Amino acid sequence: MEKQWKLLFQLFWCFFKISPVTFGGGFAMIPLIEKEIVEKRKWLTSEDVTDVFALSQTVPGGVAVNSATFIGTRIGGQKGAMAALIGVSLPTFLIVLTLGISYFFIHDNLKLDAAFKSIRISIVAMIVYAAFKTIKTAIVDKTTCCIMLVGIPALFFIHPIAAIFAGASIGILTVWIKRKKGCKVELEHRQDKESDPTQHPDYFMGAGI
Repeated sequence: MEKQWKLLFQLFWCFFKISPVTFGGGFAMIPLIEKEIVEKRKWLTSEDVTDVFALSQTVPGGVAVNSATFIGTRIGGQKGAMAALIGVSLPTFLIVLTLGISYFFIHDNLKLDAAFKSIRISIVAMIVYAAFKTIKTAIVDKTTCCIMLVGIPALFFIHPIAAIFAGASIGILTVWIKRKKGCKVELEHRQDKESDPTQHPDYFMGAGI
């Protein structure tokens, strides 16, 4: 029981730290989630994080809240989902409440405007970095590379949700065709899977958490 409460607090605290710096929206969380959830605590793999963010865009709600809820569920079940949800929502609520109260006093402040412009540029850099980290685990063969090359320009003309469903449909069709032909299907980098302790079936039952 004590171990479970410790895990729930760790989930809450991770997302409590991540939430205040996601000025650019949910995707700005990816580098921080990679650092906290994947690299530091080794709760999930980079592939898992990529899947979570893809799924988070297909359901109603903010990407940040959805992602935190899904990740919390994967790690700690329903209680983990609640801990992550509260952790990611509480700082944002407090910041927005404070800014809302202070708005009429600071909205004409030139220094504040300059700070927010700089923050927006920094967020662009974080999103580009997140894309680079995701590409390394998402592109596993020529098919996934082609999907990416076609998908980027397609996003200028179609809705992101349509692009996600199209990518999922193409992926299912491709795997079905390859298996029909007897070809070997690689869904992730073998080296990453072999070296990742979270792929072991007993990982979450032991002291790894």
